[in-house]
Amino acid sequence: MDRRDFLRSATLLPGAALMAREASAKTDAMKIHFLRHATFLLEAGGVKILVDPMLSSKDAMDPVGNAATTERIPMVDLPLDDKALQSLLQDLDAVAVTHTHRDHWDARAKELIAKDLPLICQPSDTEAMAAAGFKNLLPVEQSITFKGLKIYRTGGQHGTGEIGAKMGKVSGFVVEHNKHRIYISGDTIWCTEVADALKEHRPDFIVVNAGAAQFLQGDPITMSGNDVVTVCQQEPNATVIAVHMNTVNHCLLKRSDLQKIVDEKKLTRQCLIPRDGEVLSLA
Repeated sequence: MDRRDFLRSATLLPGAALMAREASAKTDAMKIHFLRHATFLLEAGGVKILVDPMLSSKDAMDPVGNAATTERIPMVDLPLDDKALQSLLQDLDAVAVTHTHRDHWDARAKELIAKDLPLICQPSDTEAMAAAGFKNLLPVEQSITFKGLKIYRTGGQHGTGEIGAKMGKVSGFVVEHNKHRIYISGDTIWCTEVADALKEHRPDFIVVNAGAAQFLQGDPITMSGNDVVTVCQQEPNATVIAVHMNTVNHCLLKRSDLQKIVDEKKLTRQCLIPRDGEVLSLA
């Protein structure tokens, strides 16, 4: 069984089977429970962090404006019912928000997440989060230590030119546990900041926000298929996990599109494109 097959083997299994798989994994392994879009539960060293929670029900929000399609968002439901979602939220150690656009931090997340739960964020977002009632903010200027994890903040570019400037400041995070590192890129295109983060941290796992999100004018504001390929080629020994697709109307690159690109570039073993609800045990 190769690395990719192992990652897939822990996916969507019944409880007992999944527990058996995890029992055989290394004790310092990380785990991702991908929900949808950029929202996932990261577990590292027993610490559970919910990343970029968009928790609204299907069609609850207006579509992103000035886009090629006008479907309401999210375009798909969470792969959890309300009871399972509440259980997940009650078992968290922290939430991490890369930036406060509503597809990463929506009104329902603000409503459902406990106001005293540690909230990891970029410094520029603390004022808005405090105004929303959150009391336990952990802004990351360069790095912090949280429950045995080392968390670093990285930069990015949420598009190019005037549109990129209007999209505001965005961050990514590198989470380190027992020398294993996962890099969560956040909403960024391939850029110098991403290249620098890869060079500095040499992550074992890289979560990239794909989807090639785009307005009627300008270039993509999240990673295109070519950007994802570049990340893979830049870090050939890392497993790349591509998310941020099939959920928001301005994300024009679909999972099926990216899968064709990955297959053509012979990167199938390196680049994973998880389904909503999929669990990945990262060895």
